[in-house]
Amino acid sequence: MQRARPQDWYQVTPMGDGVSHIGEPFIQEFYRCNMWHVRGRDGDMLVDSGMGVVPLRQWVPLVTERPLTAVASHTHFDHIGCHHEFADRVVHEAEAAILADPQNRATLADPYVTDDIFDILPPTPYESATYKVRAAPATRTVADGDVIDLGDRRFEVIHTPGHSPGGIALFERASGILFAGDIVYDGPLVEDTYHANAADYYRSMVRLHDLPVRVVHAGHFPSYGAARHRRIVADWLAAHEKPRG
Repeated sequence: MQRARPQDWYQVTPMGDGVSHIGEPFIQEFYRCNMWHVRGRDGDMLVDSGMGVVPLRQWVPLVTERPLTAVASHTHFDHIGCHHEFADRVVHEAEAAILADPQNRATLADPYVTDDIFDILPPTPYESATYKVRAAPATRTVADGDVIDLGDRRFEVIHTPGHSPGGIALFERASGILFAGDIVYDGPLVEDTYHANAADYYRSMVRLHDLPVRVVHAGHFPSYGAARHRRIVADWLAAHEKPRG
């Protein structure tokens, strides 16, 4: 299979509101994590950091311009691959152990990472058979209700277990921006990971349904607005009987 050049691996797209999307276009869409760079007065925030197959700081100058907090929406391989490149690393307390010791089963690299998830392979020396996320112990853990403060912007941590126990969304109430991670997006949701929980997933979706969002930037697939958000969540809730527990 063809290999990409490192300078072509990342694609940066301004989204407005001081938010930029960073993508890895040669990974197939289902496996391709959305990375979100957010500009603040006193520093920036990066929500998720991709697979880590090409150094993010080396090839995306945007993430090196100012002090930056790297937040993990959760600790699956496609979301934390470059977290080790940043000095300030945030994760929910329930998944701090995985960020510190990201074994392939824990991050879902096993069984998902194979050559088949790429349209074009990463540059050498990448090999799917030896892929592993590098350890990136958190410098701060967060819980529900905590705030990521960028000076002029405040993002509330919403604990959204279900897809994984330490999943979080980040909500900027002043702008209506929600960074949703993998609990909800406009595509086929993954509800059967080894540490997924159906009752938690249902409660998280109920909580997100009435959130006064204006735009949702999720962990996968394109961003969408308030009406689409409520439709996605309402349809999911209608299709799932409330689990016990």
